[in-house]
Amino acid sequence: MTTASVLLTVGTTWGSNNDRCDNDEKLGNNACNPAAVAAKELRETPAIREQALRIMREWIQQNPDIKNVRQDDLFLLRFLRHKKFSVPMAQQTLLKYLSLRKYYSNCFTNLDCEDPRLKEILGNGFIAVSPVRDSLGRRVIIYNMAKFDATKYTCWDMVRAYVIIYEALMDDPTDQVFGFVHVGDGSGSSKSHVTVWNPVDFARFIKWGEQSFPMRHKEFQLFNVPAALKYIIDFAATKVSTKMSDRLRLHTTHKGMYKEVDLSCLPVEFGGDIPLQEMVKYTRELLLEKRQTILDLDKMEILSTKGIISSRNSGNSLREGVTSVEGSFRKLEID
Repeated sequence: MTTASVLLTVGTTWGSNNDRCDNDEKLGNNACNPAAVAAKELRETPAIREQALRIMREWIQQNPDIKNVRQDDLFLLRFLRHKKFSVPMAQQTLLKYLSLRKYYSNCFTNLDCEDPRLKEILGNGFIAVSPVRDSLGRRVIIYNMAKFDATKYTCWDMVRAYVIIYEALMDDPTDQVFGFVHVGDGSGSSKSHVTVWNPVDFARFIKWGEQSFPMRHKEFQLFNVPAALKYIIDFAATKVSTKMSDRLRLHTTHKGMYKEVDLSCLPVEFGGDIPLQEMVKYTRELLLEKRQTILDLDKMEILSTKGIISSRNSGNSLREGVTSVEGSFRKLEID
């Protein structure tokens, strides 16, 4: 399987990892073979996949707490692959996903790439999808904090930009298997990028996001992170699982991450090969293709959260998190 076969058709002038993946497959290397990776890392086989999909559909059809939930393979496989085909865990993640969408409906509904505010934020290059996967087949997402005007937009605008991108990618079977690499430039960020957040909501998003969004986050590579932003990153690392926090890498400059990230996937501004505006164009085309699919997600409803199994002392954990992040916010104000 080549990179070109799993990405949208976009006219480009830069090289990709197509040949590398083709050569790997010819040599018997399964690194770029989704079926082989799914079998090894996710315990996925055709028989297990079909059985799990059947059970998920029956559960959805018989569950009075949810309504109009998608039952197509791609949507259900988001959750099954994320939880390595543990059906009960996939069901719980689906319920939490629906609950998160309902609780923060202002961030998760009416996600239209033609919305003026979203269109401007994405057009500025705040977040963009690379048209080139890395050598392991993983999708690379680029973040430019300086491109987000925190004096003009709110934290909800920021979240909506994240969510529309993630929703556009989560149905891609290759992304479901290989996962995502996040590469961010913190230069140009300021205290306003931090204080735009309400501490309670920030704590919830960090904790609930990992539990509710079925994405295989493989790496977080961040560079040029100023002190104001590092306070919040350090806090966020304490609110997610150890596995997730171990995947975070902070670099003083973009050159520090060159040994860990394929340059062919990065924008020129990060030392890579792809003009940022080409990435913005590619992201725009991807969102337009997925526009109606994303808008149709609003039809899904969760009528009751009684089926969600809460972790012990989740309320205490959240309150402790809020206290911690408020302390960081106060320190920023003092500094």
